[in-house]
Amino acid sequence: MFAKWFAIPLWQRVIGALILGIALGLYWGPEAEGIKWIGDFFIKSIKMLVVPLIFFSLVSGVAAIGDLRKLGAVGGRAMILFLVSGQIAVWLGLALGTGAVNLGLFPSKEELGTPEVDTPAPNETTAVDMILSIVPESPVQVMADVAVLPLIVFSMLIGIGILMAKEEGEPVQKIFDSGAVIMQKVTMIVMELTPFGVFALMAWVAGTLGVDALKALGWLVALNYLGCLMIILIMYSAMIKFIAKLPVVDYFRGIVDAIAVSYSTASSNATLPVTLRCVRRNLGVSNSVASFVVSLGATINMNGTAMYLGLATLFGASIFGVDLTWGQYFLISILATLGAIGAAGIPGAGLIMMALVFGAVGVPLETIAFVAGVDRIMDMMRTTTNVSGDAAVATTVASMTGEIDRAEMISADDV
Repeated sequence: MFAKWFAIPLWQRVIGALILGIALGLYWGPEAEGIKWIGDFFIKSIKMLVVPLIFFSLVSGVAAIGDLRKLGAVGGRAMILFLVSGQIAVWLGLALGTGAVNLGLFPSKEELGTPEVDTPAPNETTAVDMILSIVPESPVQVMADVAVLPLIVFSMLIGIGILMAKEEGEPVQKIFDSGAVIMQKVTMIVMELTPFGVFALMAWVAGTLGVDALKALGWLVALNYLGCLMIILIMYSAMIKFIAKLPVVDYFRGIVDAIAVSYSTASSNATLPVTLRCVRRNLGVSNSVASFVVSLGATINMNGTAMYLGLATLFGASIFGVDLTWGQYFLISILATLGAIGAAGIPGAGLIMMALVFGAVGVPLETIAFVAGVDRIMDMMRTTTNVSGDAAVATTVASMTGEIDRAEMISADDV
């Protein structure tokens, strides 16, 4: 029995649970709240992973950069493109979310009848206080309090320290690399709870809030796909055409296999071998640039996730009646970009990053319960965006550094 259950792909189990949960909620009505505790158990399991996953993944990701002096132009250009594109992506998500709120696509707390929850107090410190707060007086206390910014800064400093230690830092780097892999495996274990959590949460949402909540989730899914398509078709196309100065159509034809695998698996890591093959063979990128940039991108380049974190924050703020200031928008942009860097390249990692961003700006973590049911559908498109970005940055950097064989790029006539 269990063998048959696990033989079904996780995404199919999640979609099935989503449909059954909605059906049960609409039939059962408000009494469906009686099984919400199953979903709460799933959400608590996700929150449990936040600190260790961020800590190990960020340290491992920074240390994976290698010797920056040797990497030179390749490493510098890749990091700039990753960070700039990440910022553009998160602001796109914030713009789409703001537009959805203004157009009434995301209902207000009064319209939806969202139940009262404990809303965390938003960060209202001054700019100076915020700068001072990024330096943790006690890293252990920071982890215990899940203080987002100082945790990220401390993790990145550890990674930089490993780089500076060179050979002497390699044993410690192996520990963090192993820790990152272990936390990914633990995350995959927790993700096996997703069908049960989704079933209970969707029954609760449909039963207590009705069709209006389902419509709001539908708009969230649609805007997630729209944002991802805009990143792929506009930002990546501009990168290839104007910076790499290469044919856009040939680029997309070259990565079609990676797009197919990433959408079906919702995992940047699982798609990595296919992405490397496409970038090397179809796009003509040198082995050294492809190996470094694509592998690094699978760890820290999560533009689809960054866009979604901005969008989902506005969704949560709308349905729970939280007013966000421009200062909090900027804080979201920073945390979503850095949080996406720390997101593991595995299914469901975006749910974990939400806890970091939401808590920092006063959006209730119960928002995760609302979106968890449809997250897998959105995660597939976000992963496709992330993988397409890895290939775009690798191709652009290779073109800028003369590490690309333009004659090897497949042409439109070859397919």
